Amino acid sequence: MNQYETVFLISPNLEEEETTKIITQMAGIISKKKGKMIKEDRWGKRKLAYPVKKFEEAFYVFFHYEGAPDVPFELERRFKQTEVILRFLTVRKETKENVRKKRKSIPRAEESAAPLEEEKVEKEEVDQEDLYSAETIKEDK
Repeated sequence: MNQYETVFLISPNLEEEETTKIITQMAGIISKKKGKMIKEDRWGKRKLAYPVKKFEEAFYVFFHYEGAPDVPFELERRFKQTEVILRFLTVRKETKENVRKKRKSIPRAEESAAPLEEEKVEKEEVDQEDLYSAETIKEDK
């Protein structure tokens, strides 16, 4: 089962009861599709950066849930059918295991880089010796 985050904006001209009813319906879809709600945040009315469908503000709602891929598809289908939903966005979350693997691999790269620098210094010293010996041979001739 994948983890998803969905944010949707509800029209600000609705009453609190109607807004609560819509949020409850959308949360019910997740449970009907055998998903698990992890977190539900109601951010409230906030001013939009630019007008959306002629509204300057909207009621923000944030869902973090776990479920099969058909759960976000059903939610988005319902969002499109509901006129009071101004915008929505669903994102699939990455698992935490991948993040930890990336972090552990970074220090190993730094450790392996140190011996390479020592080899470069040794090569430069050898090259300088070769140049010096070549110059002395030219001078002798």
